[in-house]
Amino acid sequence: MSELLELRGVGKRFPGVVALDDVDFTVRAGEIHALLGENGAGKSTLIKVLTGVYPADEGEFRLGGASIRPGSPRAAEELGISTVYQEVNLVPSLSVAENITLGRQPGRAGLLNWRAIRRRARAALARLELDCDVDAELGALSVAHQQMVAIARALDTRARLLILDEPTASLDEHEVAELFKIMRQLRADGLGIVFVTHFLDQVYAVTDRLTVLRNGARVGEFATAGLPRLELVGRMLGREVSAAEFAAQGAASPADHAAPPVLATHGLGRRGAVAPFDLSLRGGEVVGLGGLLGSGRTETARLLFGLDRADSGTISVHGAPCRIDSPREAVRLGLAFCSEDRKAEGLLPNLSVRENLLIAQQGRRGALRALTRAEQEQLCAHYIAALQIKTPDPETPVKNLSGGNQQKVLLARWLATQPAVIILDEPTRGIDVGAKQEIEQLIAGLRADGLAVLFISSEIDEVVRNCSRVLVLRERRLTGEIADGDLTADHLMHLMAGTHE
Repeated sequence: MSELLELRGVGKRFPGVVALDDVDFTVRAGEIHALLGENGAGKSTLIKVLTGVYPADEGEFRLGGASIRPGSPRAAEELGISTVYQEVNLVPSLSVAENITLGRQPGRAGLLNWRAIRRRARAALARLELDCDVDAELGALSVAHQQMVAIARALDTRARLLILDEPTASLDEHEVAELFKIMRQLRADGLGIVFVTHFLDQVYAVTDRLTVLRNGARVGEFATAGLPRLELVGRMLGREVSAAEFAAQGAASPADHAAPPVLATHGLGRRGAVAPFDLSLRGGEVVGLGGLLGSGRTETARLLFGLDRADSGTISVHGAPCRIDSPREAVRLGLAFCSEDRKAEGLLPNLSVRENLLIAQQGRRGALRALTRAEQEQLCAHYIAALQIKTPDPETPVKNLSGGNQQKVLLARWLATQPAVIILDEPTRGIDVGAKQEIEQLIAGLRADGLAVLFISSEIDEVVRNCSRVLVLRERRLTGEIADGDLTADHLMHLMAGTHE
């Protein structure tokens, strides 16, 4: 197979961040090539540089042997590079035919040639062996069929390179199988396909080669069949993995497993997000959710806190069955949730430390039971001291604090509600080593105080260090549990990779 796409020495910097550092990337004609890496690895930036969304700071770009440098997504399309994103970015109120040809409809003198539009749409769909009414409204189709229409639109541009960015994220197993059939067919037709996914089973099922990025740099390029799954996980996470038998090492102190659970679920799940699972959390224990990015960790947390609604299963708090259909109901029942994205989903950057810290407590009390200014200052002073939040004063805008102190403010906000269960999704992401240690000490304090803690982290050693047991997710399914003395980094990584059950 000849080299279709060649990127050499690609670099991209943003203020204070090196997003891509001397990255090489090659895709051959007639192959499916996986682009892999955890959050912040540089996958999205590399795609955006390739498709003209961002200008590269340096590097050489060649397509079919010719030097290129697309300055916009349209310019990339004209060169034969088409991208289909996880979120279908078409117009649901228009027909299938209109979406496939949108922006390039055949016509003359300002009049559209509807017969030609339908003919082109049918030809694009026929290439995918998709039987679909081209006059049907796109929004009336299933997510899987909308995804296929997006691919048909990409192929209508005479694409030579097709980039599929998380195309299976909202598909069930049958729909994934249909997509893979089409991908193999396009590969046989000579297309180069870049496949971005977090599902390792899918990588090994459909790809020929793969490239791993980590922290903006290329770790390596490998033949998929020649790279053991465990080694792939180790390269993605930047940690060598021992293949030896698992030696027990001390984790966090085990909880009293005879105590009744504070929070329990049975068969809780949401189609397209996470398969039905059973879970129990007891007071005084830290339970980890282990798994690679995309395994269903955050989706599980969102279900428990009512950010997403479950479509199966039951949940109980302190032994009483309940429905958690909203965060407000979750807070009322004694749950708290620190999101992995504290800037977009947690903090209100322009408000003060005091306002950020007390907003959940005031929301729980309601508008008719407002905290007095004296109560606010007393609570704020207590948590600033207890969590050692470094701030000039409580009225300082929270955006002026360091990342570690912002995370402490978010923790203090939820502790002020005196929860029974706290869900921590990547609580140490983006903060320095010293602040990480302080956050971990706070987590140990929460356990000692009798709270039930659900802990999510991409750092394997961090999970092992803080948790008494870990529930392992893979491909959006709960696939195993490691408890107490069996909890080691090697054991956890084997389960995450699916190489040891």
